[in-house]
Amino acid sequence: MSVDIVKLPKIEEFPDLASLLADADEWKSKAWRWGHEFLCYIGRNKSEHTYTRFRSEIEKFLLWAFLIKDKPIDEYRKSDILEYIDFCWRPPLTWICLSNVEKFHLKGGLYISNPEWAPFRLMTAKGDNSKPDKKKYHPSQETLQASFTAVNAFYKHLTDEEYCYGNPVQIAKKDCRYLIRDAQVKDVKRLSQDQWQFLLQVAHAMADEDSRYERSLFLIASLKTLFLRISEYSDRPEWSPTMSHFWKDNDNNWWLKIYGKGRKVRDITVPPSFLAYLTRYRQHRGLNKLPVAGENHPIIGKIRGRGGMTARQLSRLVQEVFDQAYEQMKARYGEDNASKFKEATTHWLRHTGASLEIERGRALKDVSEDLGHASMSTTDTVYVQTDDKKRAASGKERSV
Repeated sequence: MSVDIVKLPKIEEFPDLASLLADADEWKSKAWRWGHEFLCYIGRNKSEHTYTRFRSEIEKFLLWAFLIKDKPIDEYRKSDILEYIDFCWRPPLTWICLSNVEKFHLKGGLYISNPEWAPFRLMTAKGDNSKPDKKKYHPSQETLQASFTAVNAFYKHLTDEEYCYGNPVQIAKKDCRYLIRDAQVKDVKRLSQDQWQFLLQVAHAMADEDSRYERSLFLIASLKTLFLRISEYSDRPEWSPTMSHFWKDNDNNWWLKIYGKGRKVRDITVPPSFLAYLTRYRQHRGLNKLPVAGENHPIIGKIRGRGGMTARQLSRLVQEVFDQAYEQMKARYGEDNASKFKEATTHWLRHTGASLEIERGRALKDVSEDLGHASMSTTDTVYVQTDDKKRAASGKERSV
């Protein structure tokens, strides 16, 4: 984890916050220090994704505590937490923004509050061109779960440090009327075999016409074939993916060493069919055909500058190919056939690769290991859904 994440900016660097706390009750300064301490702990010991998610949720909770509830957080009971969730379910319109904007503008070494930022963001589905309406905002089940998870972890930290003498969040979660137990049939977000082939052909054509897109071709082939999350190819403070992470064993099998979720390193099988894409991309960069031990070249490097790319930068590369595939399929086969490329995200490629492998008949255990799942049951639940398929088949026998 980077020093920047562990060492959060000091309160003096936020003049608006410093002014608010200077004129507020003492408990608010104390709660801010507790939140700062908790996030430093998360930054040191958890993933960057967890840190970012928890920071957003704790900021939101403390803003509500300071500006709405106005009650010391170490005095909260179950009813107070449920009141907070009621607020999250239907926040004031002024607490909702329609785009992802920075919280602060950096001016003269100080973080100045951005008036366009708000704690809640109304998300519109990718490909939905309708005008967003703040009055229709409701958090998803995933968002509610994330809120409970972060605030629960915060209170666990407070009780461990003996700042509080109980955790009201665990009790409140059982009585939250908005949380719904999910027993739905899972809809895997993926491309069909034909859609994947079309996307790959588009990526090939883009790279053939302009060498700048060699990275994009290699990236989408990697995400689909190796079942990668976009973050697993990104340059992170604690792990930089390098070409030496591709390695060959004594039986001439190729593997890719990946640092994934839960701070776990795993080795993914690399099929011979993928080596052609690896070779093409390496030769484009002026490297040997295949990696050798000790290479420190980033797997996907920047065109300008040194080092690897962030997950956001990598996502933009994939999105360019999705956009081009959408335009080309729309022109050839119409909007309905092209719409999947409007909805698709980078994670769809991981789902696509795993789903097609399972349909090909590969052992579930082997796919699960490459995916980095803790157990095969996770792979079965997400990709196979054995029981649901049996139920769907038996349901077809019903007559009217």
